[in-house]
Amino acid sequence: MADSHRTFELRCPVHGFIPINDWEREIINQPAFQRLRRIRQLAWTDYVYPGAMHTRFEHSLGVMHIATQLFDAICRRSGELLKSNFRYTEDELAKDRQIVRFTALLHDTGHGPFSHAAEDVFPVDLKSKKHFKHEAYSGTVIRHVLKDVIEGHPHNEKYGIKATDIADLLENKSAAGRRLFWLQLIAGQMDADRMDYLLRDSLHTGVDYGKYDWRRLLNTIQVIEMPPRKGEEHSPEPRLGVAEGGVHAAEALVLARYYMFTQVYFHKTRVAYDYHFREALKAILPEKVFPPPSPEKIEEYLQWNDWRVLGLLADGGNGGEHGGRIRERNHYREIYHTPESPSDGDLIALKLIKRELGDLVATVESSTTSAYKLLDSDISVVSEDGLKRVKALSDMSAVVKSLTQKPLEIVRLYSKPEHAAEARQKVDKLLK
Repeated sequence: MADSHRTFELRCPVHGFIPINDWEREIINQPAFQRLRRIRQLAWTDYVYPGAMHTRFEHSLGVMHIATQLFDAICRRSGELLKSNFRYTEDELAKDRQIVRFTALLHDTGHGPFSHAAEDVFPVDLKSKKHFKHEAYSGTVIRHVLKDVIEGHPHNEKYGIKATDIADLLENKSAAGRRLFWLQLIAGQMDADRMDYLLRDSLHTGVDYGKYDWRRLLNTIQVIEMPPRKGEEHSPEPRLGVAEGGVHAAEALVLARYYMFTQVYFHKTRVAYDYHFREALKAILPEKVFPPPSPEKIEEYLQWNDWRVLGLLADGGNGGEHGGRIRERNHYREIYHTPESPSDGDLIALKLIKRELGDLVATVESSTTSAYKLLDSDISVVSEDGLKRVKALSDMSAVVKSLTQKPLEIVRLYSKPEHAAEARQKVDKLLK
């Protein structure tokens, strides 16, 4: 029992020392978590930015660290509100703090080889008719693979945490009850996940686009009581936001994400290799897709990681044409792309160019994300005067407001290297 209270430290290139307890250390040592050492955070981005060799392992530790700092900052600034509105006791806050740490730590355990690059080879969910996301695999890992180590540790005698407490929060299930409030720390527009990956990816790629004043966000984050909507009697659930002094730090976070997507995540060469990797995986996988996120298949799924795929690709007989292009770094070449937020005219031009190029177009790749979401996702800002007025960040920042007008979407046409010069000449003529 004495050992259940020991504290360890892990050195992180972004956060310095990250403290963990021996309960978390035992979970980290499990094969299902150690597997994240063998999954790169940014897939094939090192083909563009050579330093981008970091993994989901270090990112997951960083998310846990930032989520804990956010949790503690919220309790310092809004502790009384949590106790009055949420009827939290100190013991309940301590339990939720540990659940938040576990959820942040384990949120990416379901990632496939080379992270998001593999998700198009996930099976289709019969309910949603869409490909499963990695969170579905993470929830299954937590519930079935890590259940014993989560629930059976002596330290858990104090809390009585169940594996389903963590998985329900991660999957945004109503069974999590009032604890769903804390999901904003892990999946939101001002969450620990993006706060860590922006800083970490910026560091490892050697760019400055992902930097923002995270310390200011820590000093201004708080629980905000939302006023009733027009025509409604009761106030909506409180949400996380910032004091007015944190507006520009929140704005910088939004812009950092925008810049990282445009300059790094949606880089034309990285997009090409994501395509080659998807096609190579289809040639490698027996059923053309990964096993589903079911209790019966999760151990089989966890056998897949970057090392296994790299080993298969190293054998010249695996991966077909696209595996060969990855091995030889002989990727398809971009021959045309739309603006970041194409107009109707831009899309018409794209269609005409694609039609005129015909077989010279080897693939069409669309890179899309919402630069900033409105409505319930909008970051709330509370005035620092006695009135405590609540406004949306998009109403206070013209630059953030501009990002809500259209989603970030870049559509690219690619050609095989041997056809690229001819295709670009045709594009130039068409544009003239």
